[in-house]
Amino acid sequence: MWCDQSNTRTFVDAPAFEAGFELTDHRGMVRSQDDFAGRWMLVFFGFTYCPDVCPTPLSDISAWLEDFGPEAEGMNVIFITVDPERDTVEAMADYVSYFHPSVRGWTGPGDEIARAADGFRVRYEKIPTDSGDYTMNHTASVFLFDETGRLSGPIDYHEPREFAVPKIRQALEIPSEEPV
Repeated sequence: MWCDQSNTRTFVDAPAFEAGFELTDHRGMVRSQDDFAGRWMLVFFGFTYCPDVCPTPLSDISAWLEDFGPEAEGMNVIFITVDPERDTVEAMADYVSYFHPSVRGWTGPGDEIARAADGFRVRYEKIPTDSGDYTMNHTASVFLFDETGRLSGPIDYHEPREFAVPKIRQALEIPSEEPV
């Protein structure tokens, strides 16, 4: 359910983001929820070995950021792995290099990933495959948070660009320049 408070759309009963975690970004810098303070966030959980689901939202986010141009500079765009066994700092650096330069990849120990996922209310699980390997099931939405850490809304996997970009513009209170 949505409500309008001070011209900013937020979810009713959506608590501010809060989770005590420390992860490492794709450049080797330690990150925590403090890195979100005062900035809008687009957050997506996934993993680098994902064959088709994860690259799609990250490609979508890259295209959305291109639409915003310099206005995208004030936004944190974070890709947090749900597969810390394989997604090292180096693997994350390589993977995010294929997307918009604003996309940051975060990894860390399994317990810290779990804390972050719990804070974002993301679910994930390791699924063994017939080949003896594994894959990861996970929440596949992009989460849009305002500068106070409150959820402004999800952007669903495969949500059409003509809906996603105006949703972000409205949340960020950026006037629409032209139809998408």
